Amino acid sequence: MRISVRVKPGTKGATRLEKQEDGSFTAFLHARAHDGEANKALLELISDEFKVPKTSITIVSGAKSRDKIIEC
Repeated sequence: MRISVRVKPGTKGATRLEKQEDGSFTAFLHARAHDGEANKALLELISDEFKVPKTSITIVSGAKSRDKIIEC
């Protein structure tokens, strides 16, 4: 399964994943986009949300961008 995710790092409030009308997701993360912290937090969030192990999740494109394609 491939999903499109728009990441918003460094947000206040609850860390969450919201589905958008077009089928993509927006991830609101506390972690900052520094030294891969936001990517690690995103993988943990997706793992919890979709009930899949973190080791089976990869960032296919956009590792250094806010717009990412994730494969589970």
